[in-house]
Amino acid sequence: QERNLCQFSDSWTYLLISLLIDLGFLESIKKYIWNLNISIPILKVDSPDRVFSDVALLFYKKPPVEFFGVHPSVVLSDDVNLGKNVTIGPNCTINGSVSIGNDTVIESNVVIGFGSKIGSNTHLYPSVSLREYTEIGNNVTIHNGSVIGADGFGYSTNIDGTKKKIAQIGVVIVGDDVEIGANVTIDRARFGKTIIGSGTKIDNLVQIAHNVEIGNNSILCGQVGIAGSCKIGSNTILAGQVGVTGHLEVGDNVIANAQSGITRDILSGEHVMGMPAVNHMKYNKGYAGMFKLDGLRQKVRILEQLVKKLGLK
Repeated sequence: QERNLCQFSDSWTYLLISLLIDLGFLESIKKYIWNLNISIPILKVDSPDRVFSDVALLFYKKPPVEFFGVHPSVVLSDDVNLGKNVTIGPNCTINGSVSIGNDTVIESNVVIGFGSKIGSNTHLYPSVSLREYTEIGNNVTIHNGSVIGADGFGYSTNIDGTKKKIAQIGVVIVGDDVEIGANVTIDRARFGKTIIGSGTKIDNLVQIAHNVEIGNNSILCGQVGIAGSCKIGSNTILAGQVGVTGHLEVGDNVIANAQSGITRDILSGEHVMGMPAVNHMKYNKGYAGMFKLDGLRQKVRILEQLVKKLGLK
């Protein structure tokens, strides 16, 4: 009991020290830490967030794999090309001329359209839909309910005002090491390709329109919407609910803060926010100035009263 009490006390001491360091008291507390007689192991690593995640997995119990191989309920066309160790869960539909790479897992109720290609070690969670001629790379994860390759949104207007659908006959190509969240929609190109670059990570509920091209290792957070024919660079971050107007170019290493409305081309390396999106420093200065308007209005009112009192025109 005494030993457990000491461990408990040392743990709280460690937490207190950590908090003080976070609050900026590092230099002041160094001498105190040096004189403490405590035995707490410290693991010093270059990337604490990544390593902590790796360690946490050691304590995570994965759910058991319910099924290996091709489930009897799968509708599988005769000319489908399956790699080694492929698993296809219940009630999936795999149309003709589809190829699926080695060690790929396709969970229940997935639909894969004609002529689609899926790489190796890829995982499609339940209820994913891949439309015809979609290409998915290696080591890709697509979460529940996402639709890849649906028709782009395109209509022409007739003389009488009615709308005529424009055929969407392009494809979607997803590179290697991409992760696509739940209920994401990536539309097929009108002509040509909608492209998601290798290493890009897409959060839930993101809409990517036809003919959009996204570079490598970019991040698209929840509810981002990208209109047709935009080009998004590599290593770019679009935070939650960012909207991008069609036919724009957003460069490499761009950061767009949450709810930014991008209505112009953004050069590589820019950090923008607001609607319409501007340089984040400019936006912050303008936002701070907005709160000074009431005081300025009061001063103007006092000056008007003074001018009136003095009889000046």
